[in-house]
This record gives sequence, structure tokens and C-alpha cells, in this order.
Amino acid sequence: MDENFDINHDEDFRLLFGRWLVEKGLLDDNALRKALAEQKTQPDKRLGQILAKMDLMTEAQVAQALSGYLGIDYVDLDDLSTVDVKLARRVPEGLAKRYNLVVIEEADGRIVVAMGDPLDVIATDTIALKLGKSIRTVIASQSNIRRAIEAVYHGSDIHEQQLRDLVDLASTAEADAQVVEETADAQSLEADARDAPVVRFVDLLLMQAVQSRASDIHIEPGPKSMSIRMRIDGELTAMVPPPRKMQGAVVTRIKILGKMDIAERRLPQDGRFGIRPGGKEIDVRVSVMPTIYGEKAVMRILDKHAVNLDISSLNLKPDLYKTFTRMLDQPHGIIIVTGPTGSGKSTTLYSALNYLKDPTKNLSTGEDRVEYRMEGINQTQVRPNIGLTFSSCLRTLLRQDPDVILLGEIRDKETMEIAMKAALTGHLVLSTFHTNNAPSSISRLAYMGLEPYMIAATLNLIVAQRLVRRICDSCKEPVELPEELLRRLHAESSRAEGATFYHGKGCSACNGTGYHGRLPIFEFLLVTEKMRNLIVHGASEAELREASREAGHFGLMESGVERMIEGVTTAEEVIGTTFVEEE
Repeated sequence: MDENFDINHDEDFRLLFGRWLVEKGLLDDNALRKALAEQKTQPDKRLGQILAKMDLMTEAQVAQALSGYLGIDYVDLDDLSTVDVKLARRVPEGLAKRYNLVVIEEADGRIVVAMGDPLDVIATDTIALKLGKSIRTVIASQSNIRRAIEAVYHGSDIHEQQLRDLVDLASTAEADAQVVEETADAQSLEADARDAPVVRFVDLLLMQAVQSRASDIHIEPGPKSMSIRMRIDGELTAMVPPPRKMQGAVVTRIKILGKMDIAERRLPQDGRFGIRPGGKEIDVRVSVMPTIYGEKAVMRILDKHAVNLDISSLNLKPDLYKTFTRMLDQPHGIIIVTGPTGSGKSTTLYSALNYLKDPTKNLSTGEDRVEYRMEGINQTQVRPNIGLTFSSCLRTLLRQDPDVILLGEIRDKETMEIAMKAALTGHLVLSTFHTNNAPSSISRLAYMGLEPYMIAATLNLIVAQRLVRRICDSCKEPVELPEELLRRLHAESSRAEGATFYHGKGCSACNGTGYHGRLPIFEFLLVTEKMRNLIVHGASEAELREASREAGHFGLMESGVERMIEGVTTAEEVIGTTFVEEE
């Protein structure tokens, strides 16, 4: 067949293809006549598109029929494991969308490209020129290619029906989209927010976030459009944005769910609501803040069923597990968990509370946000705007006859001084801190003006932690690491020399990232008698770190390297998450 034949515009081709469909029993004469008549009113549409629109054939059936007619292979893109994501991304997203194609793989020195129009010579020449190699085309359905493009370039999970609906909803509504003006009145926005398409869009967005294990949804206004990103395994991933005419209504819908004032668009607001996908109870915390382009909304997904608060789920090494539980069993003292936002500190502390939970003990908390509600524990949410600060909350808790106190965060000298007095008077205090590692926490406390002897007398344990991404089991494969990288990781031990290192090559199960899930790594600083003497005499961070290593407790880097040697994370994750100079 002439490769310059144009499927889109050649009338003879349409007629011949239509007759071939009838001959093969895929279509009857009456249906073909109706389709050809409809096509005359839409000359820019292909016959296959008309057949699918009229429900005479499905898109997949049209693609398979075209494959048989042209003698070109058909591929089913429902399974993304066949797609080489890195290779596919060498083609700019704009070109992929313009020509409705996606690169699948390289085979026999040629690039295999799935197309809805495999005879589009301009498209194949453009891709061949871009990649510098010859092209072999295969046929796939139009909708499957669109969904594959979303998965390749935005990490979307196209296997879920909810996202399919989301993409279809956005593409359908976009045709007649109009920008909602910032000056739109609250009444009209509320009316729009209660429309079925907006309600469905937000519901599907939340459902997709839960199914993708997302911890947060970011809805961000721009000068011309709105973007939606989800934080999955610690990384923000772009998702399908709402149609432009729905953008203002989407934020308003979220504010309605969070019981916020929809008329107030100048000040930040916080809210909360619950959802029950699949019968599971999930809390959603909402924060809305005005920006120069409109209101930005961030939703935190708190899936209690996805978080295991059993202390054994922290995957602590046996010696660290023994140390941690021994310190939790102490009747008094302070245990601090430190690390940046999103490092899993709350999960560690809640797991500790779960371990300590006992009908014979009074466990109380003061938290900036009560993330997980636990039976048998008295939880209080601090509210600084009305004077209920951490320090005032802690003072009150001490009058409530507590055995164990969890304080969400130590932010100032006053709060720490009260915590120290609580520890000295027979209470066990658990709290968090924001420092890079365990030894620097002691320096930070001293910098706040606290007496070294008080720090030494009350501290029992400091735990620094991070979360590293776990290699996807579905696409895990061995990888060679250069000696220079191993030296940078201080991984030149005899154990590392014989180890097999791994990475994920990317597949449909992990949306092409090579990672699925996260796991914690830890640095322990146990305050022994020797450590107390060092603290009292103002030892430096380097001296504290060395003393901790002599006691058998190593840093975050070493902990990450252990996970790397075990084959559960990568060198890139260890360096990106924990790298600090520890000479």
C-alpha cells in the first residue's frame, strides 16, 4: 500500500475500508451507510472515529480492524509493562499529544511507536528525526494512547477506572471551557461547586489519591490554568487538571467539604472532612491559602488503615528495637524523634504510644494536629490563636496525673524547660524536633539556652530518621555501582564488596518510577553515662557522634547503606535523602 495514503482525508480509502469491514462481517451495509452519511457532516473525522462515536464499533475494535486491513501489528496498551518509559519520554509530550502516539520500545535497531494513525508520514518522520533512528509503527486505540501518554509523562495509574473517568471528564468538558473570573461571587461559585461534574471530579480525585497511596493533593492556580499534583512516595507527581471552567468551583467544593467560609478568599483557612472509599474511614485535612492567581488548596490524606502503628512495622534492626523498647519502658525521661517534615516522625511516635498503651497508665498528648485518633489515649489539639500553646497545654497536662506525655513538637525554650521538669518528676515525655541528625539536637538544645546538666539529666534517647523509597519488586533488577559512588557512601566494607545492588527499571506497577512505597532509616543516640559526661562538658557534635559510634550506633548514611546492601533501596535514594559530611 502507498505509504503516502492519508487515512484522515482520502475518500477512496474510507470507502474501501468500510467495504472491507462489511466483507469481514464486522459491520453491515445499513450501518456503513449511516456512518458515511454522518461523516459527510464531519469531514475532519475518520470513519473509525465516526463508527466509535455512533457506538457501531468500539475504539479497540476499530484499531484491530485497521490492523488487519493494513497488515500492521496491533498492541493493547492496557499493560504498560511493555512501554520503555525512559525511551518514551525522549519524545516531548507536546509532540506525543499532537500526533497521538507513544513510543513503546526499541527492537532490532528500530523504535516501535504506537499510533492511532500509522500512515501519518509527517508524524513518523518527525519522531525518527527526533530520536535519530528508523521507526516501526504499530496500531493502538486512540483512548489507550491518550491514557498511556498521561501515564508516561505524568505517572498516572491508568489501570484504575476512576482515573479513566477523570481523563474522559476533563477532555470532554475542556471543549467548551471558559475561565472563571476571580471576581465571581460566592453564590455562583457555590452553585457551580454543587454541580454533578464538579462533585464527581473532586470525588474521583480523592479516590485516585487513596488508590495511589498519595499523602497529599496540591491544587495550584496559575495565570492561565490550574495544576494538580499528588505526593506519592514523597515525590510530587502531576495529575490530570480540571477543565478550566471548573477550576474555581473545584476549590469551592473542597471548601464546602471542609466546612470553610467560601466567601472568604483573602485569608488562609483550615478544614477537615472524612471520606469512606471501599468502606474505609479516611480523614482529609484541608489548608487553603490565597496566592496571586487565586486560592491554593492542599489536602492531606490520613489513611489510618494504610499506616501500621505496630512498633514492629518500623523495621528496626534487632539491636535498635531492643534499645527503643527499653527506653520506652523507662518510668521517666525524654525521648526525642528528630527529622525534617515528612520523615515519618509522627508514625514513629504514634507507634511508641501504641506500644505504651495500657489500661493502668494515663497517656496524654498535646498535638498541633491530631493526625490519628487512638482509643485509650487522651489527645488534645493545641490552638495558639486562643492561647492554647504547647507550653500551656503541657502545664495543664501535668495537672492531669499523667504517666506518659506526647508533645507534638518542642519549639521553644519554655516548652523544653517544662518537659525537663516533667521528666525529673517521674514522667516519660515523647516529642519531636527539627534537626538534621541526632547529635545536632543536643547542640540545638544548648543553643536555646538550656543548661547542659539539665539536658544530660533528662534525655534518654534521640532518634533521627528519614524515609527512603523502596525499590519496586515488579521491576527490580541488579545494577553495577561504580567504586567512586561506593566510596562516597562509605560503603567499602567487606560486606558491601560481595553484595548485589539493585534498582527498579520502571513498570506499570510503579508508574515508571522504579519505586513503590517507602521505609524508614534511623540514627540512634543513646544517652549513656559516658554521653552524659560529654554533654555536661559541652562536647562538640563530632565528639558526640564518635561516642555514639563507639557504642555501636551509626549515622543515617550507614543505616541507608545497610538498606541498600539488603537490596531494598538504591544508592541514589541514600545520597539524596541522607547525604551529609560525616568525617
